[in-house]
Amino acid sequence: MMGCASSIHISDRVVYHSGKESEDSPQQNCPQPGQIKPSNACLSTFTEVQFGPMKLYEDQLQVLLVFAKDDAQSNSFCWACERAGFRCNVARTPEAALESFQEKNHDLIIMDHRHSRYFDAEALCRSIRAISCSHNTVIVAVVKRPDREEATVMPLISAGFNRRYVENSNMMSCYNELIQLHHGEIRAQIKLRACNAVFTALEQSQEAIEISSEDQIIQYVNPAYECIMGYQRGELLKENTEVPKSEQNKPDLLDNISSCLRRGKEWQGVYYAKKKNGDSVQQNVKMTPVVGQGGKIRHCVSVNRPLNDHNKTEKPCERVQAESQTDIQQSSKHKDRRKGSLDVRSTTSRGSDAGSSQRRHSSMARIHSMTIEAPITKVINIINAAQESSPMPVAEALDRVLEILRTTELYSPQLGTKEEDPHTNDLVGGLMTDGLRRLSGNEYILATKQLHHIPGHLTTPLSLNDIPPCIAQTMENEDSWDFDIFNLESATMKRPLTYLGLKIFSRFGVCEFLSCPEATLRSWLQIIEANYHSSNSYHNSTHAADVLHATAYFLCKERVKQSLDPIDEVAALIAATVHDVDHPGRTNSFLCNAGSELAILYNDTAVLESHHAALAFQITTRDDKCNIFKNMERNEYRTLRQAVIDMVLATEMTKHFEHVNKFVNSINKPLAALEENGGNGDEDSAQSILTAPENRILVKRMLIKCADISNPCRPLELCIEWAGRISEEYFAQTDEEKQQGLPVVMPVFDRNTCSIPKSQISFIDYFITDMFDAWDGKKRITDLTAIFLNVIVYIEGCAEVMLILMNKPCCLKG
Repeated sequence: MMGCASSIHISDRVVYHSGKESEDSPQQNCPQPGQIKPSNACLSTFTEVQFGPMKLYEDQLQVLLVFAKDDAQSNSFCWACERAGFRCNVARTPEAALESFQEKNHDLIIMDHRHSRYFDAEALCRSIRAISCSHNTVIVAVVKRPDREEATVMPLISAGFNRRYVENSNMMSCYNELIQLHHGEIRAQIKLRACNAVFTALEQSQEAIEISSEDQIIQYVNPAYECIMGYQRGELLKENTEVPKSEQNKPDLLDNISSCLRRGKEWQGVYYAKKKNGDSVQQNVKMTPVVGQGGKIRHCVSVNRPLNDHNKTEKPCERVQAESQTDIQQSSKHKDRRKGSLDVRSTTSRGSDAGSSQRRHSSMARIHSMTIEAPITKVINIINAAQESSPMPVAEALDRVLEILRTTELYSPQLGTKEEDPHTNDLVGGLMTDGLRRLSGNEYILATKQLHHIPGHLTTPLSLNDIPPCIAQTMENEDSWDFDIFNLESATMKRPLTYLGLKIFSRFGVCEFLSCPEATLRSWLQIIEANYHSSNSYHNSTHAADVLHATAYFLCKERVKQSLDPIDEVAALIAATVHDVDHPGRTNSFLCNAGSELAILYNDTAVLESHHAALAFQITTRDDKCNIFKNMERNEYRTLRQAVIDMVLATEMTKHFEHVNKFVNSINKPLAALEENGGNGDEDSAQSILTAPENRILVKRMLIKCADISNPCRPLELCIEWAGRISEEYFAQTDEEKQQGLPVVMPVFDRNTCSIPKSQISFIDYFITDMFDAWDGKKRITDLTAIFLNVIVYIEGCAEVMLILMNKPCCLKG
């Protein structure tokens, strides 16, 4: 048989299009093109596409064919791509398809759905859809010709396919399908991609822009509108909010505007808009109706500018735009630094003189160059920039503003200590504070199932002096970061928490602080460990012991000891011990989707974390034999209990970036400012920052968060083991979700297609890097000398080695 067109080459699992003859590459066999020749018009590199008033340029289309084996169908599509002038790749395996797509971001994927014995096409489609750049890719499933009744396409649509193609190996049929896809779905996706540029222009506009429906329901507002009107976008877009109207507009004016828009005409004039605080602002408004489906008016676009505040509105917008440009530069520098460069220059001085710029300390630059950005962070940065050129009274006022913005509970009222009206204080305090603070702890009965009791073989009296020598030897270096928790797991027959807990709690004098006997502590550790699920590959008592070890390690660092009181240290150790007790090995999202009893009990909010905290206190207080709190004074117990609950709840990942942002803005940046202004920094001022009550809470939250997900920063062999364990737990969840017909929360964790090293690198980049960058803070907090001195370089290097060692899951230990 004649060879396929010269531009189709095979490279291991992926066939690629090179555009020229290659004598070295073996060619794939495919049908002869016959008398049909490629159209020269189709081979043009760029094609103009008109999208309203916007002219787009379409590059040569890239097509990925996913067929496990050569057959007439794949060869016909191969030939059709060549005739149409499309770049073509052919992948033989799901791994090769994912790798090829991540490299080339194809416009069209045609996937063989006929032979399930080779690979699961629907699972592969879900994995591709889990990649962020796949939203504008068209995916077609090639299905068998039905023998009897026509099957529904809903499973294909649910998996992420755009359409199906009933198998037909006729070359012209394949060619026609490609041409229809090109001029239909693919070109529509090209236009949708262009919408990103349009929305970027709207977002950066200095004029307030509002888009509403024909019924005056708000559909979009830009940041300038939020700034002028005081609303947040989310407030306006929920619950079909109508355009706010001011009472200062005359009724005939509103009728005139409505009549003009209904006739399809533009209206321009002066109009009063109502701000969130109730004030009315006079604006110069241009309203334009937009005609849509059926020739009817579907949208109304309003461009608004305050009439009497023209200059004042432009300057803040210019400031915000400059801030945004600086953010982009900072992000670019941060990524360069991850690739190996640690040369970070100051980017915080805007419009200041050269002398002021030179005074910027490199540590301050490092803090400001971090990519942790939230709206409150940007507000604080803008205020910092404004202080540089403000007169002294204004600068002092802005200092007060920053002090308020950096409080831990930004939206919680701060009640005074007025004694002239204690009734009001009690009433407001009772209604506005967290109810947990008004409970003794013994009233909580939250578990809905039978608790685990201590097995008989664990009830033997045990103290530090009774620990077997082989286990004691394993724990000799437990104060080192390189401590191998898996050796202890093996030596204790999967009961490391009790033994490590006894030693660490003894080292920190926990029994003395709680006034409880060692036997009570031993019983408590045993019952807590018994309520961890040993069947979980990751969330078991070994993970709890590992987090306890990391917590103890951090607590020994000088800056942390300066910040925390003894009660904080005890709370941190207890929180680390119980933070995942009774974890089912499934995520919060799984429990919510499955409608579990716990999800219903906690209203789908921080389900597991709330359960861990509540169950820990229920287990502890139900039996005096293991109640380590029974001898504490009531107020001290309340303080300790609240600290433990707060730390356990802080491990919930949905508020990860909120906790990190607060830590950076309330601790890192003030400490960096001290260093900048006073050389090595004022120790008394630094101490006051670290010991402020609200900052101690932030330190404890960050401490347990870093301890909880510190696996990528452990020595490499431990890191690899943890990666395999968490991946296996996620694989099991994905399997169960498919079996029960639940939404797949993490499609990438499919045991048939997942790349464990790549998933770990993503986790490191998204969660670990910035958090440990903030926690280390140029050694201000932890003074780490070995692993965390250049934590980013370490974990990136760890990830690169993981890619070599973990090409297949079988490379993992265990």
